[in-house]
Amino acid sequence: MAQRLADAEGADREAVELVAALHDVKDFKFTGDDMSGAREARRWLAGQGVDDTMIDLVAENVAGISFKGAGTPARPLTLEGMCVQDADRLDAMGAIGIARCFAYGGTTGRPLHDPATAVAEHTTTDQYLRHQGTSINHFHEKLLLLKDRLNTESAKRIATGRHAFMESFLQQFHDEWEEGFVIRDVDEPYGIAAG
Repeated sequence: MAQRLADAEGADREAVELVAALHDVKDFKFTGDDMSGAREARRWLAGQGVDDTMIDLVAENVAGISFKGAGTPARPLTLEGMCVQDADRLDAMGAIGIARCFAYGGTTGRPLHDPATAVAEHTTTDQYLRHQGTSINHFHEKLLLLKDRLNTESAKRIATGRHAFMESFLQQFHDEWEEGFVIRDVDEPYGIAAG
Protein backbone atom coordinates (compact mmCIF):
# COMPACT_ATOMS: atom_id res chain seq x y z
CA MET A 1 0.00 0.00 0.00
CA ALA A 2 2.87 2.39 0.78
CA GLN A 3 4.32 1.76 -2.70
CA ARG A 4 0.91 2.34 -4.28
CA LEU A 5 0.53 5.65 -2.45
CA ALA A 6 4.12 6.65 -3.26
CA ASP A 7 3.49 6.13 -6.96
CA ALA A 8 0.18 8.00 -6.86
CA GLU A 9 1.60 10.92 -4.88
CA GLY A 10 5.00 11.20 -6.60
CA ALA A 11 7.07 10.30 -3.53
CA ASP A 12 10.58 8.82 -3.60
CA ARG A 13 9.85 5.09 -3.76
CA GLU A 14 13.16 3.95 -2.26
CA ALA A 15 12.68 6.20 0.77
CA VAL A 16 9.08 5.03 1.17
CA GLU A 17 10.18 1.40 1.05
CA LEU A 18 12.85 1.98 3.71
CA VAL A 19 10.49 3.89 6.01
CA ALA A 20 7.81 1.21 5.54
CA ALA A 21 10.25 -1.61 6.26
CA LEU A 22 11.63 0.05 9.40
CA HIS A 23 8.67 1.96 10.88
CA ASP A 24 7.73 -0.76 13.39
CA VAL A 25 11.26 -1.78 14.43
CA LYS A 26 11.67 -1.13 18.17
CA ASP A 27 8.10 0.21 18.22
CA PHE A 28 7.41 2.62 21.09
CA LYS A 29 4.35 0.57 22.09
CA PHE A 30 6.73 -2.16 23.23
CA THR A 31 9.72 -0.09 24.37
CA GLY A 32 7.91 2.88 25.96
CA ASP A 33 10.44 5.18 24.24
CA ASP A 34 9.16 7.48 21.47
CA MET A 35 12.56 7.58 19.77
CA SER A 36 13.64 3.91 20.02
CA GLY A 37 12.49 3.11 16.49
CA ALA A 38 14.24 6.11 14.96
CA ARG A 39 17.49 5.27 16.75
CA GLU A 40 17.32 1.63 15.62
CA ALA A 41 16.52 2.64 12.02
CA ARG A 42 19.47 5.05 12.06
CA ARG A 43 21.80 2.36 13.47
CA TRP A 44 20.71 -0.29 10.97
CA LEU A 45 20.87 1.99 7.93
CA ALA A 46 24.35 3.26 8.89
CA GLY A 47 25.47 -0.38 9.15
CA GLN A 48 24.22 -0.94 5.61
CA GLY A 49 26.27 2.00 4.27
CA VAL A 50 23.25 4.17 3.46
CA ASP A 51 24.09 7.85 2.96
CA ASP A 52 23.44 10.32 5.78
CA THR A 53 20.72 12.22 3.92
CA MET A 54 18.63 9.07 3.46
CA ILE A 55 19.33 7.97 7.05
CA ASP A 56 18.06 11.31 8.36
CA LEU A 57 14.94 11.19 6.18
CA VAL A 58 14.07 7.63 7.22
CA ALA A 59 14.80 8.09 10.95
CA GLU A 60 12.86 11.35 11.21
CA ASN A 61 9.86 9.78 9.53
CA VAL A 62 10.03 6.59 11.62
CA ALA A 63 9.84 8.80 14.73
CA GLY A 64 6.54 10.31 13.58
CA ILE A 65 4.55 7.53 11.94
CA SER A 66 2.80 5.75 14.82
CA PHE A 67 -0.51 6.79 16.34
CA LYS A 68 0.20 7.78 19.94
CA GLY A 69 -3.25 8.88 21.11
CA ALA A 70 -5.97 11.14 19.76
CA GLY A 71 -4.86 14.21 21.68
CA THR A 72 -1.10 13.87 21.29
CA PRO A 73 0.82 16.24 19.00
CA ALA A 74 1.95 14.84 15.66
CA ARG A 75 5.53 15.08 14.41
CA PRO A 76 6.04 16.55 10.93
CA LEU A 77 6.58 14.05 8.12
CA THR A 78 7.96 14.28 4.60
CA LEU A 79 5.79 13.15 1.69
CA GLU A 80 7.47 9.74 1.98
CA GLY A 81 6.56 9.51 5.67
CA MET A 82 3.01 10.62 4.89
CA CYS A 83 2.65 7.79 2.36
CA VAL A 84 3.84 5.21 4.90
CA GLN A 85 1.73 6.65 7.71
CA ASP A 86 -1.33 6.61 5.45
CA ALA A 87 -0.64 3.02 4.38
CA ASP A 88 -0.24 2.01 8.03
CA ARG A 89 -3.52 3.72 8.92
CA LEU A 90 -5.36 2.20 5.97
CA ASP A 91 -4.23 -1.23 7.19
CA ALA A 92 -6.00 -0.48 10.49
CA MET A 93 -9.29 0.31 8.73
CA GLY A 94 -11.94 -1.76 6.98
CA ALA A 95 -12.35 -5.53 7.15
CA ILE A 96 -8.66 -6.23 7.79
CA GLY A 97 -8.55 -3.52 10.44
CA ILE A 98 -11.52 -5.09 12.22
CA ALA A 99 -9.86 -8.50 12.11
CA ARG A 100 -6.60 -7.05 13.44
CA CYS A 101 -8.38 -5.23 16.25
CA PHE A 102 -10.04 -8.38 17.56
CA ALA A 103 -6.98 -10.58 17.00
CA TYR A 104 -4.84 -8.17 19.03
CA GLY A 105 -7.52 -7.83 21.69
CA GLY A 106 -7.72 -11.59 22.00
CA THR A 107 -3.99 -12.06 22.38
CA THR A 108 -3.76 -9.39 25.08
CA GLY A 109 -6.86 -10.42 27.00
CA ARG A 110 -8.69 -7.20 26.17
CA PRO A 111 -12.46 -7.51 26.76
CA LEU A 112 -14.55 -7.58 23.60
CA HIS A 113 -17.08 -5.04 24.86
CA ASP A 114 -18.31 -3.58 28.12
CA PRO A 115 -20.94 -0.83 27.87
CA ALA A 116 -19.88 0.40 31.34
CA THR A 117 -16.33 1.14 30.13
CA ALA A 118 -16.14 4.69 28.81
CA VAL A 119 -14.27 5.64 25.64
CA ALA A 120 -11.04 7.46 26.55
CA GLU A 121 -9.32 10.30 24.71
CA HIS A 122 -5.60 10.02 25.27
CA THR A 123 -3.74 13.32 25.51
CA THR A 124 -0.33 11.77 26.14
CA THR A 125 1.53 8.79 24.75
CA ASP A 126 1.83 7.38 28.27
CA GLN A 127 -1.97 7.44 28.69
CA TYR A 128 -2.38 5.69 25.36
CA LEU A 129 0.11 2.96 26.29
CA ARG A 130 -1.33 2.34 29.78
CA HIS A 131 -5.00 2.40 28.81
CA GLN A 132 -6.80 -0.93 29.24
CA GLY A 133 -10.04 -0.51 27.29
CA THR A 134 -12.17 -2.83 25.21
CA SER A 135 -11.82 -3.83 21.58
CA ILE A 136 -15.06 -2.03 20.68
CA ASN A 137 -13.86 1.13 22.44
CA HIS A 138 -10.65 0.94 20.39
CA PHE A 139 -12.73 1.77 17.32
CA HIS A 140 -13.82 5.04 18.94
CA GLU A 141 -10.44 5.78 20.52
CA LYS A 142 -8.42 5.23 17.34
CA LEU A 143 -9.79 3.42 14.29
CA LEU A 144 -12.71 5.74 13.51
CA LEU A 145 -10.41 8.76 13.93
CA LEU A 146 -7.97 7.66 11.24
CA LYS A 147 -9.96 8.78 8.19
CA ASP A 148 -9.69 12.43 9.21
CA ARG A 149 -5.97 12.10 9.99
CA LEU A 150 -4.83 10.91 6.58
CA ASN A 151 -2.31 13.01 4.70
CA THR A 152 -2.66 12.16 1.01
CA GLU A 153 -5.59 12.48 -1.35
CA SER A 154 -5.00 8.94 -2.61
CA ALA A 155 -5.36 7.51 0.91
CA LYS A 156 -8.43 9.63 1.64
CA ARG A 157 -10.20 8.15 -1.38
CA ILE A 158 -9.39 4.58 -0.28
CA ALA A 159 -10.39 5.31 3.32
CA THR A 160 -13.95 6.35 2.49
CA GLY A 161 -15.21 2.81 1.90
CA ARG A 162 -13.15 1.27 4.70
CA HIS A 163 -14.43 3.81 7.23
CA ALA A 164 -18.03 3.27 6.14
CA PHE A 165 -17.56 -0.50 6.51
CA MET A 166 -16.33 -0.07 10.11
CA GLU A 167 -19.30 2.15 10.95
CA SER A 168 -21.67 -0.43 9.47
CA PHE A 169 -19.95 -3.22 11.39
CA LEU A 170 -20.23 -1.32 14.68
CA GLN A 171 -23.92 -0.63 14.08
CA GLN A 172 -24.54 -4.32 13.45
CA PHE A 173 -22.45 -5.28 16.48
CA HIS A 174 -24.38 -2.94 18.79
CA ASP A 175 -27.73 -4.08 17.35
CA GLU A 176 -26.86 -7.71 18.06
CA TRP A 177 -25.46 -6.85 21.50
CA GLU A 178 -28.71 -5.13 22.44
CA GLU A 179 -30.66 -8.18 21.23
CA GLY A 180 -29.09 -10.25 23.98
CA PHE A 181 -25.45 -11.10 23.38
CA VAL A 182 -23.56 -10.54 26.64
CA ILE A 183 -20.17 -11.29 28.15
CA ARG A 184 -20.65 -13.82 30.94
CA ASP A 185 -17.82 -15.77 32.44
CA VAL A 186 -14.38 -16.63 31.14
CA ASP A 187 -15.11 -20.31 31.82
CA GLU A 188 -17.70 -20.28 29.04
CA PRO A 189 -16.37 -20.76 25.49
CA TYR A 190 -14.85 -17.45 24.32
CA GLY A 191 -16.27 -15.71 27.40
CA ILE A 192 -19.49 -15.08 25.49
CA ALA A 193 -22.96 -16.50 25.95
CA ALA A 194 -26.28 -15.81 24.34
CA GLY A 195 -28.44 -13.78 26.72
